Amino acid sequence: MALTSLLAFGRLPATPNSRLLDEKMKTSHADQPRGGLDFVNRSSFYQEYLAEREEILRHKWIQSEKAGHDIGFETALIDWVRNHRDKWRASRRPPATASPLNQSN
Repeated sequence: MALTSLLAFGRLPATPNSRLLDEKMKTSHADQPRGGLDFVNRSSFYQEYLAEREEILRHKWIQSEKAGHDIGFETALIDWVRNHRDKWRASRRPPATASPLNQSN
């Protein structure tokens, strides 16, 4: 949520630097050094976040179609986490392999 939106709802006190901070937060990734973006794009945590987000959006679409109206992201997120995330994550983990330390002769 943008800082100006938070100010509009009275969640944060207005300060002279509020608009400046809000504009700073809106800067595009194009303004950042290229190396930083490459690191983020290669990050396994970021890739997992993107994959999970994609699944939530897919779930939102399916459930919205069933309901006949847009159920909203938050409703889809909560439903997906409660009913599907554990199984989805387990399906993405590599199969467990026997460690040489755990093998007995």
